[in-house]
Amino acid sequence: QVQLAESGGGSVQAGDSLRLSCAASGRTFSSYTMGWFRQAPGKEREFVAAISWKTYYADSVKGRFTISRDNAKNTVYLQMNSLKPEDTADYYCALSRTGHPNYNAWGQGAQVTVSS
Repeated sequence: QVQLAESGGGSVQAGDSLRLSCAASGRTFSSYTMGWFRQAPGKEREFVAAISWKTYYADSVKGRFTISRDNAKNTVYLQMNSLKPEDTADYYCALSRTGHPNYNAWGQGAQVTVSS
């Protein structure tokens, strides 16, 4: 079973940048669609970005966040620039065997806090 482990969360000021990483176990990482989701306190989990042979972004992060992957390292990244307080959330890495938006495995989450 594939396991996902996020890293890179933290507390920053508005306007700062952070990069989240998600390392995946398994031998067929390159064939999976990988996604990032987030859940803010008291809110439902929402889609942020995904990458297969193309990339997908939520409107709220388009132009500020960039998803990328390094298949040799079994790792997907989320570069977050121009962070806003409303980006504060727990960020989750997810894996899809069949393609966006159907995800089969989830990481434990990485906390991101953006203060004004």
